[in-house]
Amino acid sequence: MEYRFEEIEKQYLEKWEEEKVFKSIEDKDKENKYYVLEMFPYPSGKIHMGHVRNYAIGDVINRYYRMTGKNTLHPMGWDAFGMPAENAAIKSGIHPAKWTYENIDYMKSQLKRLGFSYDWDREIATCNPDYYKWNQWLFLKMFEKGIAYRKSALVNWCPHDLTVLANEQVIDGKCWRCGTQVVQKEIPSWYLKITDYAEKLLQDLEKLKGKWPSQVLTMQENWIGKSIGATIKFKIKDSDEYLEVFTTRPDTLYGVTFMAVAPENPIVLKLSENTPYQEEVKKFVEKIKSLSTKERSIVEEKEGVFTGRYAINPLTGEEVPIYAANYILWGYAAGAIMAVPAHDQRDYEFAKKYNLPIKQVIKPVDKDWDFEKGAYEEEGILINSGEFSGLTSSQAKEKITQLLEEKGIGKKTVNYKLRDWNISRQRYWGTPIPIIYCESCGIVPVPEKDLPVVLPQNVEFTGMGGNPLSKVEEFVNTTCPKCGKPAKRETDTMDTFVDSSWYFLRYCDPKNEEKPFDKEKVNYWMPVDIYIGGIEHAVLHLLYSRFFTKFLKDIGLVDFDEPFEKLLTQGMVLKKWISIEKLLEILGLNEESTVEELKEKLQMIKQ
Repeated sequence: MEYRFEEIEKQYLEKWEEEKVFKSIEDKDKENKYYVLEMFPYPSGKIHMGHVRNYAIGDVINRYYRMTGKNTLHPMGWDAFGMPAENAAIKSGIHPAKWTYENIDYMKSQLKRLGFSYDWDREIATCNPDYYKWNQWLFLKMFEKGIAYRKSALVNWCPHDLTVLANEQVIDGKCWRCGTQVVQKEIPSWYLKITDYAEKLLQDLEKLKGKWPSQVLTMQENWIGKSIGATIKFKIKDSDEYLEVFTTRPDTLYGVTFMAVAPENPIVLKLSENTPYQEEVKKFVEKIKSLSTKERSIVEEKEGVFTGRYAINPLTGEEVPIYAANYILWGYAAGAIMAVPAHDQRDYEFAKKYNLPIKQVIKPVDKDWDFEKGAYEEEGILINSGEFSGLTSSQAKEKITQLLEEKGIGKKTVNYKLRDWNISRQRYWGTPIPIIYCESCGIVPVPEKDLPVVLPQNVEFTGMGGNPLSKVEEFVNTTCPKCGKPAKRETDTMDTFVDSSWYFLRYCDPKNEEKPFDKEKVNYWMPVDIYIGGIEHAVLHLLYSRFFTKFLKDIGLVDFDEPFEKLLTQGMVLKKWISIEKLLEILGLNEESTVEELKEKLQMIKQ
């Protein structure tokens, strides 16, 4: 019998939509609810097989639980802000809003044809003012609590186009559009203080064990990167100033033979002033600053220059040279380290290259070590360490830190690799940051009654001259809500990860015009019972979503602190494929082979 899919599927799809068979409503029995969610798509133009693989899983799960009597929520929406729309505007003159909404319409029609069991009444698009108004509202709440703040940040800067570039727009150190050498430039940016939640984010991974893939939990743990050690002050010779460093290995303090500082650290140029090395240091700093942020984070060969100054080891009194070194990153800890080449491989390679001393202060407990082959990085027994010689590393860490604290030149410190989140983007197609700058009042938040700050439509997209918003005078020029004097709007827009950090909450109450969501509705549906998406989002999106949820709990908007109960990472559909004929050839079969022969081959493979 012929399956007339055009006729049959159209009939049922229309009937499902007419009767709203997948519509979700809250009831009184929270124990009976089941929230199924797939990571929402960017409206790039067409649904691809990766989408279908992801959404088919969610569809099966939703249908199963609905048929077993669960009250299910299965929404869909669009992660609609981002660079591709703006690049399309630069390339072909299509306004980002037109490009995005046309893509949404087409992709939505595709999803409907696939018959997925979505409650389309809950559809959201993050580029709609009725959504991004609440991005701005949440930003203001974070600003009130000191979580949102402003400071300078290093970015990729094209001196020709006068614009900030994403890492993927820097090719071989040059601007993808004009070929100009890219430089690193400090510009004021807005940050969210996710580091205030570092310990809580780390501790609560325990709650997710057995529910999330172990590799995702490990990736988040490593990204947060908790380490316990000591902050130590090294006095700079012939100065009243100190170089402060963090180390997890205070037991190696007697083995310090040089100091290494990130070239971007402002102290580097200051140290080299009035020394014979001043010009060499300046050139090296400029070279490092000419790298993109991505290139800067990948160090293939250790390089550095002597600053002309020395630091004094706080326990031995020895003078050790201070180097600017490319393998030290500005932004982590103090942007400076005490270098112990005998017991750190990166320091070892640098010391070998620049003929610096390598002093062993830790010996293995039960083996010898050949320092010609590399550094000994494990713990052991202290040697050449004064009164601490003979102690184990763990004993020495505690006693040396205690002595530093008594002398007032060090203290026990907990540090995290996790950095605060820079949400500023010098782009048009994103959520405007709701801040006004007034010469009299300084930084002034936009009053809640004036939200949303809406993106203007009359914008030119050239890809040059910086942020397109900065050229729209009627957007930039405003009045201070405090004093009424002329003022300027912030022209940066928010990182699109902000949009996806709470969208799962908006699905619970998508039409609310008075607040981002009703607490009772969110507490009914949340947490998401099963979240389905790519493992490529294991760190940033999932970590930011957890951060937002914890902040919202702290200000009393939700009663839970983890957004996703279970996580399923569905894998990826790759481009490689083979024909049926090739598959049969690999299996040693042909088109004449029987089903039984195929089963036999598959059974052999399984065994």
